[in-house]
Amino acid sequence: MRDHPRKPRHDVAGSHPAVWTGRATNRAQWVLAAAGAACLALGVQLAVSSNWTSGIVPLLMSVIGCVAAGLLMLFGTLAFVNVAVRVDGDALEVRCGHMGLPRRRILLTHVVGAEFAPEVTPRQWGGWGYRWRPEQGTAVVVRRGEGLVLRLGDGRTFTITVDDAEAGVRFIRERLHLPATGAAAGT
Repeated sequence: MRDHPRKPRHDVAGSHPAVWTGRATNRAQWVLAAAGAACLALGVQLAVSSNWTSGIVPLLMSVIGCVAAGLLMLFGTLAFVNVAVRVDGDALEVRCGHMGLPRRRILLTHVVGAEFAPEVTPRQWGGWGYRWRPEQGTAVVVRRGEGLVLRLGDGRTFTITVDDAEAGVRFIRERLHLPATGAAAGT
């Protein structure tokens, strides 16, 4: 379930990388997407070749229910099959799924700290996806594992599950001129 990031590009001087990129993938969500596609296909099948004798209302309810459940499962899971994180000199950008939506851009001027979280689980955040919990902050959780935690200037936190999160934390700390040491976040 891991995709390791490509080597970061280097700036002209070659001393420090200009951009850090990271990705994380959860292939298990493809199973849920397939279940959504099956519900959608069942709804279409019911609409096309229906021999229901109990009336149009039960048929309509079944078709609409299957199609709606299928679309929600299909697109809801495909949006969070993977996450891509890109950090350059100005901002951190998070893109989810194959279309890059939802997307979040955080200016590095708003970041006051970056920490490595060795174990972030969907259970801590209430499931996969884009999550918000008042006591914890906001997170993009696509799988269990390592992540990076940003502390923002307004007191909030933003957590992202991403492979090679330690390198991302080091990159952000270099850009912000923060000390390289720090306790791991137990988010």
